[in-house]
Amino acid sequence: MEYISTRENYRSVSSAEAISLGMVPAGGLFVPEKIPELNLDQILAKRDANYQELASWVFDKFLTDFSKKEIKEAVEAAYKEESFPPAAKTPLVKLNSNTFILELWHGPTAAFKDMALQILPQLLVRSVKKLGVKKEIVILVATSGDTGKAALEGFKDVEGVKIIVFYPETGVSRVQEDQMKTTGGSNTEVVSLKGNFDDCQTAVKNIFADQDFKKKLEANNYQFSSANSINWGRLLPQIVYYFKAYFDLLNKTEIKAGEEINIAVPTGNFGNILAAYYAYRMGLPVNKFICASNDNKVLTDFLETGLYDTEREFKKTISPSMDILISSNLERFLFEITGHDSDRINQWYQKLQQENKFEIDRETLSAIKDLFVGQYSTEDEARKTIRNVFQKFNYLIDPHTAVGINSLVKYRSQSADQKNAVVDSTASPYKFSRAVLESLKEKDIVKDEYRIIEELEQLTSTKIHRGLEGLETMEIKHQQNCKKDEVKAKIAEILNI
Repeated sequence: MEYISTRENYRSVSSAEAISLGMVPAGGLFVPEKIPELNLDQILAKRDANYQELASWVFDKFLTDFSKKEIKEAVEAAYKEESFPPAAKTPLVKLNSNTFILELWHGPTAAFKDMALQILPQLLVRSVKKLGVKKEIVILVATSGDTGKAALEGFKDVEGVKIIVFYPETGVSRVQEDQMKTTGGSNTEVVSLKGNFDDCQTAVKNIFADQDFKKKLEANNYQFSSANSINWGRLLPQIVYYFKAYFDLLNKTEIKAGEEINIAVPTGNFGNILAAYYAYRMGLPVNKFICASNDNKVLTDFLETGLYDTEREFKKTISPSMDILISSNLERFLFEITGHDSDRINQWYQKLQQENKFEIDRETLSAIKDLFVGQYSTEDEARKTIRNVFQKFNYLIDPHTAVGINSLVKYRSQSADQKNAVVDSTASPYKFSRAVLESLKEKDIVKDEYRIIEELEQLTSTKIHRGLEGLETMEIKHQQNCKKDEVKAKIAEILNI
C-alpha cells in the first residue's frame, strides 16, 4: 500500500517512508491511498484475538512493506506485560446499561498516548532500517501534556534517534510537567515554551516545512520525524482498540454481531476520533461519532456550522490535553470525506493560514453530519460529571473522560438515539488529581499536587497509577525554555548545528 499527501504536493511513498518522514515535507499529511474494506465475517473472525494478535492483524493491512515477522516482533516488544499489565490492555468497564468506558491509560505514563507511542519507536526504527537511512532521526514533539511524556518514554535510549519535546509552560498539570522533566535517557530533550499548545504545534509544523532548515539538518546528518498524531505510525495503532472494544461488547453479550454502536471521544487534535473513523471505514459497525470538546469548542462549532474559525478566545481548562484550537488531523478527515479532493483541502487550509478560518461546502457538511455530532462541556459540567459518576457508580474519572461522558449524555438527551456507546477514557484520574479532588469536594484546594494525590487515594480507595508513584522525589533533568519565535534556534542549539 502506498501513502499519498492530503495536498497532492508530494510523490506516493511506502508506509516505512511515511512513518520515517512523519509529515509531508512540503506541507500536508500522509494518508493511505485506499482504506482496506472488510466484510462482517472477516471482522468477526478476530473476535477472540488478544490485543497483540489484533494489532498485528490491523497493521498487516496497512503496513504492506513490512513482513508479518517484523510486525509481530514490533507488536510483542511494544505491548509486553511490563508496559501494559492488564491482559486486556484496554479494559472495557460497564458504567450503566448502555454506556461503556474504554480505559486507554494502563500504559507506562497513565495516558492513552501510550497505546501508540510504545509501538511507534518500534515501527520507526524498522522503517529507517528498511529505507537504508543513515542519518540520525530527530523526533520533534509538540505536546499539550500527555504526548510528551509518552513519546519520551517510548523513544528514550533508542539508538539512532534524538527526541525534542516542546510544551506550553503554563498549559500542563504539575504531574504532566514533572513526568517530562524527570525523564532519563541520553537522547531526550524537554523545552517549555512561553505560549499555548497551538503555538508549540504551529512552530513544529513550520519547522517541518522549512526547506532551508531541512538542508541544514541534512548537511549535519540529521532527519526530522514526528511522534505527534500527524505521523501515520502514531495514528494507525489507535485503530486497534476500537475493534477490541467492539469484540469485548460482543463477547460479553452486550451487543449482537453486526449491531451498530456509538463512540464518544474527548477530542483535541482529532487523531483519536479519526482512528475510530478509520475503523468504521474498514467495516466496524458504528452509527455515530460524538466529538466531545471542552470550552475550546472550535470542533463543536465546525461540526454544526461548517465554519472552522480559530479567531476566538483560547481558554485554559481542567482538561488541558483538549485545549487546542487547531486540530491537525481534521485535514486527514476532510480529505477522506471529500473523496481525496486535494484541491478543496489546499483551498481551505490556505484560507486557514491566511485568515485563521475556512468554511466547507454544504455537501461536505451534510456528509459529515450523517456520521458525526459535536458536543461540548463547560468547566462546571465536567466537574459535576466527575462528582456524579463517582457518587452514582463509585467510578473515578479524569476531566477529559468527564467531557466525553457529559457530551454523550447531551447527545442522548437531544436525540432518540440510545444505542450502546463506548466512551474513551484517555487518562488516569491521578494525572489530573487537583481537578478531580476539587470536583468531588466542590471547593478549591490550595495544597501541593502530590498531597492532593494522597488525599484522593484515601478518599476514593482507588489505586495510584504506577507511573506516578514516587514522581515527586525524582530528579529534575530538563530545565530548558524558549519563546515561541525561538524554537528553530533552540533546536539548532540542541543539535549543535
